[in-house]
Amino acid sequence: MQESRLFKIVYHLLDKGKATAPELAEKFEVSVRTIYRDIDALSGAGIPIYAEVGRNGGIHLMNDFVLDKAVLSKEEKQEILIALQSINSTKNISNHQTLQKLSAIFNLNSENWIEVDFSRWGNKGTDNEKFELLKSAVIHQKCVKITYANSYGTIRERIVHPLKMSYKSMSWYLKAYCMEKQDYRIFKLTRIINLEVLTDGFCKSSFPELEEASGQTYNTIVLCFPKNISYRVYDEFDKTQVSEKENGDLIVSVEMPEDEWLIGYLLSFGTQVDIIEPVYLKDIVAEQAKKIYEKYKS
Repeated sequence: MQESRLFKIVYHLLDKGKATAPELAEKFEVSVRTIYRDIDALSGAGIPIYAEVGRNGGIHLMNDFVLDKAVLSKEEKQEILIALQSINSTKNISNHQTLQKLSAIFNLNSENWIEVDFSRWGNKGTDNEKFELLKSAVIHQKCVKITYANSYGTIRERIVHPLKMSYKSMSWYLKAYCMEKQDYRIFKLTRIINLEVLTDGFCKSSFPELEEASGQTYNTIVLCFPKNISYRVYDEFDKTQVSEKENGDLIVSVEMPEDEWLIGYLLSFGTQVDIIEPVYLKDIVAEQAKKIYEKYKS
């Protein structure tokens, strides 16, 4: 128990910088005297930990102290390398060098167990570059000017405060604060045509919950698909949203926003989907299909 508490004290001081003995005693549910004994034990083990008296005093570590590699178990070291390998997917040079250095420090090989390519087929890596630029802008809190094609067919420039990269439903998105709209917005990375990281910085804020940010209403959509396109159904939907009929056809029940994107999405299945609920969606999709027919008929 004491060994675990000693490590937790060190981690706490690394995170907070400084703490008083009463604060540590309350946090770890021991007496102040026990905390001072722990400090003596850490100091005796070679940890540069100090206690200063006075109004601005407290317990702290030497500024340049870092945890010795022996603190981490072999499994923990491997988990760190695996995590770094996971985010090294865009072939970022600095990430690769960090991975090599940690592998050497830990005396472990980093298994190249994952490969992620953000670019679309035939894209030659420009999506990877876009992802890397946006990642840097999020980390360093730099404004970004983007040229964006929205779902209503409008292409325009916006200046945004990039807050977080988000992966959902097989696509990457940028969660950001839009200066034009003076509100939070979500931008699909593939729809960002051009981007420029600006020198202007911003104060980071928390992105609100999706429902608050999007302003969209999500309704339950029930669809039926023939069994011969089950491969696409499981590409698009989680198995918890899918049930199978006796004849092998698949029923999908999912919450989705009712907008122009949904109509286009349903049309992408052609005749291989039957809309069960809500019934009025059938008329909307049929009307759009009629317009497509009128446009392309000879």
